Amino acid sequence: MDDPDKYRKAGNNIYNRLHLSTYPVAIKYIKGIDEIPEGFIRPSTFGKKMTLCQAFTQARRWGAKIAMTAEDNLCTPSSAAHRWADVSFDDLVESQVIQGWHKDSDAEKKRISAGIKMLGEEGLNKIDGYHGLVCSSLNETVFEPDSILVYCDAVQLTHIIQALCYEYKHVPTSSFDGFAESCIKGGLIPFATGMPQVVIPGSGDRSLAGTWDSELAIGIPGFLVFYVLENLFKTGGIMNIGYPMRSLMPTDLDENITPGFKFLSEKMDKT
Repeated sequence: MDDPDKYRKAGNNIYNRLHLSTYPVAIKYIKGIDEIPEGFIRPSTFGKKMTLCQAFTQARRWGAKIAMTAEDNLCTPSSAAHRWADVSFDDLVESQVIQGWHKDSDAEKKRISAGIKMLGEEGLNKIDGYHGLVCSSLNETVFEPDSILVYCDAVQLTHIIQALCYEYKHVPTSSFDGFAESCIKGGLIPFATGMPQVVIPGSGDRSLAGTWDSELAIGIPGFLVFYVLENLFKTGGIMNIGYPMRSLMPTDLDENITPGFKFLSEKMDKT
């Protein structure tokens, strides 16, 4: 652990400058429970389970410090996708067919294969041997995060993307299918590939984790938070839309803009 304090400062900085409604989530992947920092809670310790997206909600809304392994995660497909559990490709596909998420097994095979392709051989090798994660608010992190997941609105997301693209060095290239968005694209893929991913929270986030219908998100490799902050609001210089957003307001208007305004103006002129 080098300097988590710089990440805490970055967490406060991005939270305040973008007026985020919840804290950015710091995520670190672990190979064993002996890597869980002091003060982090495993749901299974209390005979409970939760989903990864619920853990992220607890971290970003309540500042909770949570550790998750396959034993803690009720979302078994995400444990399989993270390779925290020994599950065959065919069994994973069958589990999703039973759920009825997509038309048939061919559709599920295409979806899961696309996720594997997104990770790539190098990414798959990188996540090999990990068995869980710990998460907290970035503002109070005690570790250097592998990934940072920021929930935000559309304008805030635009600013983050513009900062990442300011030198066109860290351009998010994302695909969407409405499932496993926050846990895979928000955390795992940025860690495994070093590339940011735009997240449109899916069914789990919306139905189980209390994610608002207006919320979007983005997952970035932990080290890129400093790049985002360095380039935040630089796009367009003085023309940057800012946050709260500065929209153009037409000034050459008069009462003739609507029939009702015009009618009442003429009445007022006669009095």
